[in-house]
Amino acid sequence: MTDQKPPSSLTVLSWMPVVVMAVVAFADVVAGPGVGFLPLVSLGPAFSGLVGGWRRTAVFGLVALVLCVALGLYDGLFEERRGFTALASVAGVTGVGLAAAVMRSRREGELASVRSIAEVAQRVLLRPVPLTAGPLQAAVSYTSAVAEARIGGDLYEVVASPHGIRVIVGDVQGKGLAAVETAAVVLGAFREAAHDEPDLAGLGERLERSVARELEGEKFVTAILAEIGAHHEAVFLNYGHPAPMVVRRNGTVDFPQPPAYALPLGLGAHGSEGPKPYRVDFAPGEQLLLYTDGVTEARDEDGRFYPVGERAHLLKDPDAHRAMEALRADLAQHAAGPPHDDAAMLLLRYHGHG
Repeated sequence: MTDQKPPSSLTVLSWMPVVVMAVVAFADVVAGPGVGFLPLVSLGPAFSGLVGGWRRTAVFGLVALVLCVALGLYDGLFEERRGFTALASVAGVTGVGLAAAVMRSRREGELASVRSIAEVAQRVLLRPVPLTAGPLQAAVSYTSAVAEARIGGDLYEVVASPHGIRVIVGDVQGKGLAAVETAAVVLGAFREAAHDEPDLAGLGERLERSVARELEGEKFVTAILAEIGAHHEAVFLNYGHPAPMVVRRNGTVDFPQPPAYALPLGLGAHGSEGPKPYRVDFAPGEQLLLYTDGVTEARDEDGRFYPVGERAHLLKDPDAHRAMEALRADLAQHAAGPPHDDAAMLLLRYHGHG
């Protein structure tokens, strides 16, 4: 239903100049010259400038001028100054409407260009994850906290490397363009290092060095790295990020915690020890959900956080993308009003055998 409202409002605005000028003309003819409805003819080109281009506004302005002259002659107003005043009023409003229409058309052109650039940026920054990677099927959901934006401070990537399927889900401190820039730095470093580093700890150290060098201590990124190999297990490296959710074949849910909590990426220079890899069983028929705190910290009208663990049954759909869409819809229904933070979810299903 929301998709139908803008077209209907545009239809009303597009017909408004015709309706207004018809009503003014009828009222002027019925009431006679003593009431002074004639200057209201200028409302026609005024409303026309709200939608459409300058040509449309010029046409309605010309119609309004012709109507003003006709009604002025009918009322005998050109024998005094009232007729010329009304004509000047219509001409002036038409000129202002033309200028407004030109400026609005330019702004719409600039906005279309910016949106086109944003679409390209989205494809470069958050590329579609592969539908399948080795024995895994992947599906992703992303909701930006910025109105009408498709990218923000959350990030994700799936890379099929010679060392296994490597995954990252992260959350950049802050929002807006600065967060997008930081996310680009992290993803660029991860995509390069994921192919080169033989083990996950080395990948994490390289990522930490790259982020610390680029961000210079001004920003930090919570992130979780995962590696799924051929031994029916997942290896995690957690940089201050929410624990992953593993959905077992019998429907039970685990949230594997790291042996010790580590600082987010970008804060490693503060002298603390980096995270230690930890292993979790991950076998065929099981699912792994990685997410950002925009999911778990989404509140309903009563201030309750989103219970992602209690929603594991929504992931039963045989199609991973439909299952992810069901979880996303449930999250949106739970949250009161627009999202206050970016929310990313990455679902991995183990479809291998053995």
